[in-house]
Amino acid sequence: MIQQITKGVKISVETSYNGTSYRNNQLYYIFSYTIVIENNSAETIKLTDRFWTIFDSLNGIEIVSGEGVVGQTPTLAPNINYTYKSGCFLTSNLGAMKGFYTMINLETYEQFKVYIPTFQLSTPALLN
Repeated sequence: MIQQITKGVKISVETSYNGTSYRNNQLYYIFSYTIVIENNSAETIKLTDRFWTIFDSLNGIEIVSGEGVVGQTPTLAPNINYTYKSGCFLTSNLGAMKGFYTMINLETYEQFKVYIPTFQLSTPALLN
């Protein structure tokens, strides 16, 4: 598990490989990741946006951004966790992701970024 703390907010990431799939005659490697967001700060915060940089060793870099995560903009009081699962399709069996969440402190209305550590996406055969 990969972890990083920004302004008292801990991000933990765990990945898994879920096999392959063909779409439009193209082979894709399917990866999923589970993210736990822990609010260890003293303030209530809300996740408003996400920004991802996805590296695919055969297809370069893709940027993904937008409102919330998996259709939600969770509010986290102090000492509350939020967990979600998502995934991505790569054209290679080796890649990585990193990014950040834009949060707002609901007491001061200050916006800030919480960084998501770089995590690897690789098939089990590459790990041997």
